[in-house]
Amino acid sequence: MQETNYNKLVRDKIPSIILADGRKPKTKKIESDEELKILLADKLIEESHEYLNNKKIEELADIMEIILTILKIENIDLSDFERMRLEKKRDRGGFDEQIYLISVLD
Repeated sequence: MQETNYNKLVRDKIPSIILADGRKPKTKKIESDEELKILLADKLIEESHEYLNNKKIEELADIMEIILTILKIENIDLSDFERMRLEKKRDRGGFDEQIYLISVLD
């Protein structure tokens, strides 16, 4: 048998899926919020790269799941987060006008 190392955070049901496939996962439970925050940040980068590479909407769903988990750890209500997002959009705008900043002359 060949062992493949992943060393990354995975969704809750992945070990069961691996077992059902006849393989044996080796896992550990993340014990601290600090470690989980680091792993979630890594996962956010990973999923962002996957979205950039294949443009699949399911990758955005993964990104959203990570964001929701981060909000839960930080004890931030989704409605409060949405309010923050809308305030920032009101103050700084969104990306609707598709503006690409080339440079600023000081």
